[in-house]
Amino acid sequence: MKRIGLTLTALAVTAVTAFAQGASNIKLNEVMTNNTRSIQDEFGNNGPWVEIVNTAYSTYNIRGMYITTDPSVLDKTMSVPDRMKRMSVIPNGDARTQLSARQHLVFYLNSNPAQGTLHLTTKVDTTKAVWIALYDANAVDIIDSVTVPVLNANTSYARYNDGASRWTVKAEEAVTPGIDNFIQVSMSKIEKLKHNDPNGFGITVLCMGIVFSCLALLYVFFSIFGYVADRRNKLKKVAGVQPIKPIVKTSKKINEVRRKTTNILKDGMETKGRDKEIYIAVIAMALRQYTDNVHDVESGILTIKPHQSNWAEHGFFYNQNSGLM
Repeated sequence: MKRIGLTLTALAVTAVTAFAQGASNIKLNEVMTNNTRSIQDEFGNNGPWVEIVNTAYSTYNIRGMYITTDPSVLDKTMSVPDRMKRMSVIPNGDARTQLSARQHLVFYLNSNPAQGTLHLTTKVDTTKAVWIALYDANAVDIIDSVTVPVLNANTSYARYNDGASRWTVKAEEAVTPGIDNFIQVSMSKIEKLKHNDPNGFGITVLCMGIVFSCLALLYVFFSIFGYVADRRNKLKKVAGVQPIKPIVKTSKKINEVRRKTTNILKDGMETKGRDKEIYIAVIAMALRQYTDNVHDVESGILTIKPHQSNWAEHGFFYNQNSGLM
């Protein structure tokens, strides 16, 4: 029996905890206290209304919850039955009270419950600030509450975004009953920025990001520029060293020999080898004379040999002793 009792107690605590967590995701999202040409109920009537939103991503049924504008219910000594008399209950039997994830539901105030589930008797005075609260089904725990200032006709008091902690007065063209709270296109960029970033954290992070990005780009640019300049200076120094000049001259000489060799080969291709034997003979004779050391070498001795001629027939002869006769 003890085990069964402990099990039932644990299940009850779990159920209460889950219920409490689910109820905390239900929020008052937008309120209009002075409605003259905003939304109408199914009977064509204009009246004050309140929008409730499920900010969770799970389904939750809000039937049995209470809505009130009577601040006397805050009295802790008040009995639960007396508190219920000062509240309007969200009735059962309507599928629309089963709020799915991020779903909205509008209730009409200053109305008659006989007209429908969404019509509540909750009183609203358009000439005064209105405190409105959403109570849990036990009529003891407050789920959400807000004090709505005196509003101009057809303006609303709404959260900046669904479930956001900050509220603002929305102009008539910006009222969004039954849908997500959003910024109208007619709002200026400054108004949109103030709406989305009221504390300035976003613009601060954006500005810091831009500054640090620019600094990073400058660092990369000057690092690359310095590396290129350093390499260029090193190349200039290497090109100015003296041993480079003979290398340049040698390179020119090699190119000249290569050009001449190419021309010789080209000429040889044009003759198709017809002068090959002549070239070989000339080169062989030159090598032979060079190895024998006889090329362009003379003895320096003149040799005169006797030679008979016809001069004697004319009466001239040569006497070795006396000379010419």
